[in-house]
Amino acid sequence: MAQPGNTFETIDAKGLREDLSDIIYAIDSTETPFLSMAGRETSSGIKHEWQVDQLATAAENALVEGDNASALAATPTIRVSNHCQISGKTVSVTGTMESVDKAGRKSELSYQLAKRSKELKRDLEHSCVGVNNTAVARTNDTGAGESASVSAFFDDNLANTGSLLGTHENRSGSTSTGWDGTVFNATARGSAVLRPLLESDLKGVIQGAWTNGGNPSIIMTGPFNKTVISGFTGNSTRFDKGEDKRLVAAVDVYVSDFGEHTVVPNRFQATNQAFAFTPELWSVAYLRDFRQHALSKTGDSEQRQLLCEWTLVGKNQSGNGVVDDLTSS
Repeated sequence: MAQPGNTFETIDAKGLREDLSDIIYAIDSTETPFLSMAGRETSSGIKHEWQVDQLATAAENALVEGDNASALAATPTIRVSNHCQISGKTVSVTGTMESVDKAGRKSELSYQLAKRSKELKRDLEHSCVGVNNTAVARTNDTGAGESASVSAFFDDNLANTGSLLGTHENRSGSTSTGWDGTVFNATARGSAVLRPLLESDLKGVIQGAWTNGGNPSIIMTGPFNKTVISGFTGNSTRFDKGEDKRLVAAVDVYVSDFGEHTVVPNRFQATNQAFAFTPELWSVAYLRDFRQHALSKTGDSEQRQLLCEWTLVGKNQSGNGVVDDLTSS
């Protein structure tokens, strides 16, 4: 059908208002499972230190009647440390941008601050479990201090302190530098042969962590290996939602001989690792908690800086486990 003559339509009109939704849709995730799991504590210096210890191996203990008591050799605690890292974001918004009428937000400065604060939290999650970083001290006015990541706490070299890790670590060819008497160093992975995540390996690190006194109730891994765990044939819990006739096939709780373990996928975790965490053995120590402050005004703009100063604390890594060097596809 043809349009009647002289019909006035939208393509001829002037002054039509723009149809722009007042909602901004952001798909990026703000979930940070490791930071949510770890505790919080306070640091009072740029090098944060703590001590780890463990009991002597259980042994047969029988004394001769009337025998004189003799002193046992005492084993000192192990003093360990990590360096604080400053993480930050900046925002700069012109006076004009703050004044014009905008869709989806009233204040551009407030919107950008909220966005950057979420990004900063994601950066901390990535720094803890998404990279393989050694601790770096501040030695000059140009070098940034860095916190060792979770990976740096898992190292065979600690076995000589009383099997703090030892048998339950599973690296498949990775070489280690380990504890150097000052800070934790990351593990080198240049030549390791990648292999698939096996249920036997995961059960092995859980057993080792439990044997050493831990309670590894959280299994944390990247998205691909979360699907691998869902394919395990051992004891697992799948939630059957009978009321709406849906079967959720993913494994949310893995049941081993040593308890129940919640399986947590992490978007920001290194894809080649599966951790078995005892949550109470991890925390983040803040020298300066999350904060914002105004920067010097140099023109027609408002500038803000968001930052925090923090370090990762592995309170006693022997109660945790890691299956390393995994394929991720």
